Amino acid sequence: MSSPAPGGTAAQPSNVTADGLAAVHRIRTLALVGPAAAGKTTLTEALLQASGAIGAVGTVERGSTVSDWDPIERRMQHSLQTSVMHLLHGDVRIHLLDTPGNADFLGQSLPALEAVETAAIVVNATAGVEPMARQMMAWAGERGLDRVVIVNRIDAPGVKPAELLAQIQAAFGRECLPLNLPALGGREVVDCWFRPEADPGHEADFSSVAAAHRALVEQVVEVDAAFVERYLEEGDVDARELHAPLEQALREGHLIPVVFVSAKSGAGVAALLDVITQLLPDPTEGNPPDFLRGEGESATLMHASVDPAAHVLAHVFKVAIDPYVGKLGIFRIHQGSVTPNSLLVVGDARKPFKVGHLFMLQGKDHVEVQRAGPGDIVAVAKVDDIAYDAVLHDAPEDDHIHLRPLPFPVPVHGLALKPRRHGDEQRLAEVLARLAAEDPCLRVEQVASTHETVVYGLGELHLRVLLERLRETCRVEVDTAPPRIAYRETLTRTAQAQYRHKKQTGGAGQFGEVHLQVDPLPRGAGFEFVDLVKGGAIPSVYIPAVEKGVRLAMEAGVISGHPVVDVRVTVLDGKHHSVDSKEIAFVTAAKKAFVSAMREAGPAVLEPLVDVEIHAPEPLIGDITGDLASRRGEVRGTDSLGAGLACVRARAPLSELSGYQLRLNALTRGAGRYTITYAHHDPVPPNVQAELMKGWQLREED
Repeated sequence: MSSPAPGGTAAQPSNVTADGLAAVHRIRTLALVGPAAAGKTTLTEALLQASGAIGAVGTVERGSTVSDWDPIERRMQHSLQTSVMHLLHGDVRIHLLDTPGNADFLGQSLPALEAVETAAIVVNATAGVEPMARQMMAWAGERGLDRVVIVNRIDAPGVKPAELLAQIQAAFGRECLPLNLPALGGREVVDCWFRPEADPGHEADFSSVAAAHRALVEQVVEVDAAFVERYLEEGDVDARELHAPLEQALREGHLIPVVFVSAKSGAGVAALLDVITQLLPDPTEGNPPDFLRGEGESATLMHASVDPAAHVLAHVFKVAIDPYVGKLGIFRIHQGSVTPNSLLVVGDARKPFKVGHLFMLQGKDHVEVQRAGPGDIVAVAKVDDIAYDAVLHDAPEDDHIHLRPLPFPVPVHGLALKPRRHGDEQRLAEVLARLAAEDPCLRVEQVASTHETVVYGLGELHLRVLLERLRETCRVEVDTAPPRIAYRETLTRTAQAQYRHKKQTGGAGQFGEVHLQVDPLPRGAGFEFVDLVKGGAIPSVYIPAVEKGVRLAMEAGVISGHPVVDVRVTVLDGKHHSVDSKEIAFVTAAKKAFVSAMREAGPAVLEPLVDVEIHAPEPLIGDITGDLASRRGEVRGTDSLGAGLACVRARAPLSELSGYQLRLNALTRGAGRYTITYAHHDPVPPNVQAELMKGWQLREED
């Protein structure tokens, strides 16, 4: 498998034909990522129109864009899923991904990074560098992608491009250098790479073309000693000779180009197309994605070869349920070629599927193609086994290959769902499973102890959109409620108890006696069951019934109605009757004995604690930390993010963060965002435990 060769492109296998490699060189893949309202969808429309892919530019306001085609997206006027488009500029095909900007939909936007060589972080010139831009820049860097910053809305009133560039460099590094500069108040842009001087009357609004050109060339030649020497001798190097070191600088993150544009007016759109086709990497020039062969610690790193003639290696980065063609598996081909009638295997499945129709997507439209090779993004329909993150291949040796996993945030915002119409339980389960298959950040849990169906997402908007999809697209009406907090019970000391279950009803009776001991285990250890019965006091045939009774008692809870965890139960002794002993008798005796022992063992209620990370304006951090303290939160540190933003790291009980985004909005005037990840369970304070115990007693009495 190939890896990038020094000097630019990845080393090519000797059997790659000139025509096949030329086709790969004529492909670019680009994901538009960044915050909501940065103008990614409008920019997508402008690029499609400028390339001739569409005749007229649609607008988000009218709901007429190619990428926001879903009815809910059009009504909300925000992208809610990643849309895939393609266009031609000259003889270069550009695969373009428009991603959602709201952090609630990272399950859609993050996988786009799996399919491209370049991540374009789109920045709203009127808003500056927002938290989502920082996050996507960092994630793209972790994946080894080439990165470019696109500054949109440069012609908006009050924009100060010099200050904005300084903010970008403060946030992302001094390696962020402009490839072009706005001119005439943002009504046009002037090139700084190929043209070292501006034309008269087209001077930049700040800095100068000559200064920007000099900074770019100096940054690029630093990666190549030969060009450094030549630059020092001659004072300049023709930019057309710098393609290989430019690609190396992009791969290494030594250069992050900044491109200015106004998607609405069209200023800089044609120039952006030229940047994409002339300067951004083709599939042979970017860092190859990390595939792992094997499982666990024994897995070895490997890279695909951009060889159209090799066996197929492709990665499914998106699954969608199309109302007309059914399940769509959308994948990036990294190696080999796929045609209709190709036989492909999903992961380690034994049976291949036959590609019936092969599509390139244009928003909701499917454009049938007869061949796709390395770098292409295509889709197949009606393959039930296809799932997100699956690797498609056609060689047995590739059965256990997978892509290095993405660091998805853990969904912790929950809603309990109950179908409004009796008999819809199975349909609801099927629909939720289908929606979860489309979104890696959506988790569905059937909670046996509460008989609840709980769906977890990344935020309130994420779950609100889910409910709208259930109602409008899937025709399932549900009632909702906050899910019960996942409290647990445990014990703090050793205790023993015994219970005799004896029942006589005229015929054969019931008899079973169990003596057991409970011991606390370390947090997270779970449950241990130990049988120390000797002499057949409890026949071995009834020991499983004793364990079953203990597990039933643990599941039901003892003092607050929540499952018991981190306990060792040792069966010490017991008694049986040759006629009346039955399995049910030992189940009952074990349950009662466990409850008695638990009550003597210093029972405690545990609550889930979560790590909280809050991004907000720096002047408001004091208000936020004070509010967290009132919620039993422990602030663990604050970091300055630059550009007036700061990050607060804290740990707090999950129960105290119900509806926290509304509170954060009030504290920060809508400028704050937070994420939470599960940390561990800890004992609740005595007053909280007393309230939980009281509530459980009242329910038992009812």
